[in-house]
Amino acid sequence: MSPQSQLDLTATMLVSPLLVSAAFGALCSMIPEPARQRFGAIFLAGAGAAYLSGGFGLWEFGFCAVMTLLAYRGLDNYRAIAIGWALHTCWDIAHHLYGNPIIPFEASSSIGCAVCDLGLAAWYFVGAPTIWKIRFRTAA
Repeated sequence: MSPQSQLDLTATMLVSPLLVSAAFGALCSMIPEPARQRFGAIFLAGAGAAYLSGGFGLWEFGFCAVMTLLAYRGLDNYRAIAIGWALHTCWDIAHHLYGNPIIPFEASSSIGCAVCDLGLAAWYFVGAPTIWKIRFRTAA
């Protein structure tokens, strides 16, 4: 078992990545549609290549190809982007357990990325709604 997979997960290691995904959603909410969806698809394609030298050999290229296909489908389908982020979560966990984190000098980076990616997947699954049009009801 790798040293990374034996890390004690702390609340900070789990909450901080969710805050990152929330900040990403807030910033992306400022991008008007349909540019927001296109940006999300392009960003997903880039994330697919994050582990190209991550230690799984040819599997890394296969994963990148699947992510590229989902990114292409994501140009007109938010669910494809959500599926891509969910798959990236699985890839993050595999790298965490394998012991080859996305940031080599930060042992918890892959598990943090997995948590962040789940937040992104959830936001894209519901259609990446803007958070800036939320209206608060006032008492009459």
